[in-house]
Amino acid sequence: MRLFLLTLILSLALTNAGRATQTDSLKYINATNFELIGKGFADTENLYDRLPASLKGVTRPPVWSLSKNCSGLAIRFRTNSKAIAAKWEVTGDVVMNHFAPSGIKGLDLYALKDGKWQFVNSARPSGKATTATIISNMTGTDMEYMLYLPLYDGLANLEIGVQATAEISKPKVDSPRKEKPVVFYGTSITQGGCASRAGMSYPNILSRMLDRQIINLGFSGNGQLDLEVAEALANIDASCFVIDCLPNVNIAQMNEKYARFLEIIRKKNPDVPILMVETILFPHMYFDQSVYSLLHEKNALLKKIYTEQKKKNDKHIYYQKADKLIGTDFEATVDGIHLTDLGFLRMAENLHPVLHKLIK
Repeated sequence: MRLFLLTLILSLALTNAGRATQTDSLKYINATNFELIGKGFADTENLYDRLPASLKGVTRPPVWSLSKNCSGLAIRFRTNSKAIAAKWEVTGDVVMNHFAPSGIKGLDLYALKDGKWQFVNSARPSGKATTATIISNMTGTDMEYMLYLPLYDGLANLEIGVQATAEISKPKVDSPRKEKPVVFYGTSITQGGCASRAGMSYPNILSRMLDRQIINLGFSGNGQLDLEVAEALANIDASCFVIDCLPNVNIAQMNEKYARFLEIIRKKNPDVPILMVETILFPHMYFDQSVYSLLHEKNALLKKIYTEQKKKNDKHIYYQKADKLIGTDFEATVDGIHLTDLGFLRMAENLHPVLHKLIK
C-alpha cells in the first residue's frame, strides 16, 4: 500500500511538472492579431460588439446593451503550440442562477481535425478577469483552432497564450466559410441561453454543421421585431435569414411589426431565403394552460403571416414548425423555457437539413 501511494505521488508530481514546463513560459498575443469571425458589421463602437455604432441612441437601450455581448463571435488562429491558454476580461461579470458561468462568460476552444470541428476544452471564468490554461500536453502539430467568445457578456480584452517557442498565426483554412453567412435574429434562446459553454448555442452548432459562418443577432428578452435592427441586418450579404423571435413578442407586436420586418429585409434581399420559425413548445405549457393557449395562438398567427407573405408572391419565404424542434420527451430545458445543451443540439439537428437546402 505504501509503495502504491509513493508511486501515485511521484506520477502526479511528474505530470504537474510537465504541465508547469509547458505553461509557465507562455507568450500572450492580443486576439486582435487574428481573425474575428461571426461579426455582421465592421462599424461597431467596440471590436466585439454585434450592432453598428449608428444604432446607438436609436435602438432601445436593452437591445443596445445586449449587442455588447459576444454571442456568435469567435477567434480563428493556427498554432503548433503544445499548450494553449487565454487571458480575458469581461465587461459585465454577469451572474445568473440558471446559467453556467462557462456559458455566460467563458471561452470555448475547437480544433479542425479531418475537416470537422472537434471540441478541445473550455476556459472557465474565475471572475471579471481570468487567466486559464485551456489545454496542455498536445503533440505540437500545426493545427487550426476556433475560440468561441462569451454568449452573455462583453469582452474588454482577450489574449491567447502559447509556448514561447511556438508559432501562432492567422488561419490558412476558410472554415467556417466566410462567404454569405446565415443570419439569426431572435431571443435569449437564439443568443444561447442557457448553453453550458459557448460552442453549444444552436447557431454555433449549426455553423459547424453547415461549415458556414453565422451572425447571431439574438437579444435576450428583446427580440421584439425592432425595425431599425431589420434595417441593419438587411445590409448583410447573407445566404439565409432565420427569424426566431416569437417567445419575445406578443400578439399585438406580431400584428403590428412582423410583416413590416419581413418587408424591410426583402426589399434589399429579393432572392435570399427567409426562414420563419415557430416558438418552441415550452415543457411547462402542458401544466400552465395560459402559456399553452398563448404559444398556440402565436404559432397560428405566424402561420397566417407566412401565408399572406406567400400570397404576395414571395417565392423565398419558408416556415419551420416547432412541434419536434427540441424533441418530445420534455427534457430539453433548464427552466421550462431556456435550452440545455441537449435542447440546443436537437434544435440544430432539426434545422440543419432545412438550412443546408436553403443555403445551397
